[in-house]
Amino acid sequence: MSEPPVTVMVVDDHPMWRDGVARDLMERGFEVRATASDGASALRIARTVTPDVVLMDLNLGNTSGVSATLQITQEIPGTRVLVLSASGEHSDVLEAVKAGASGYLVKSASVEELVDAVQRTAAGDAVFTAGLAGLVLGEYRRMAITPDSESQAPQLTDRETEVLRLVAKGMTARQIAKKLVISHRTVENHVQSTLRKLQLHNRVELARYAIEHGLDQEEAEPEEA
Repeated sequence: MSEPPVTVMVVDDHPMWRDGVARDLMERGFEVRATASDGASALRIARTVTPDVVLMDLNLGNTSGVSATLQITQEIPGTRVLVLSASGEHSDVLEAVKAGASGYLVKSASVEELVDAVQRTAAGDAVFTAGLAGLVLGEYRRMAITPDSESQAPQLTDRETEVLRLVAKGMTARQIAKKLVISHRTVENHVQSTLRKLQLHNRVELARYAIEHGLDQEEAEPEEA
């Protein structure tokens, strides 16, 4: 029996762009449940259709895509938000991630990149256009972490920390397995162990934790699994 299609809602204030993205996704097997042109209608409609992924523009005329992202991620936990914006500005990316976005894609991305990003977002990955993850990671590295917060942090093994660092960079479990020369199952075991230790629920929250704590800077060679 085939997997049900990933359900999507497209939010953009430009009708031609919005309809074009919806059409491209439908032609590639996604179920586009709705579209919206502003933040208020996006939240109202998302509550009803509960899509797997909301493709969210940040500039919605008189409303803010960041605000809509925050409301949707807080009120509809099963729905993930992937920002699709013309802006690649550092501040825009950072604000979207702080609001709960699972990823950030610029509108210059190809249809193939969009399709891959939506699929990965629905699967729970943190997805960024190449280069943007580094911007977010760099910003959080500049944020001081107090000694108290470090001492209270759960203790992760070297391997768990290395896997967490790669999750924060947007890599899939299979990509991590290939890079670390371990099995896909071993990667998943490390991810699940880390989720339990940090009391988190999915890879998006893992990536956000890693970004906030600068764990991507642990570059030492990992110990053998």
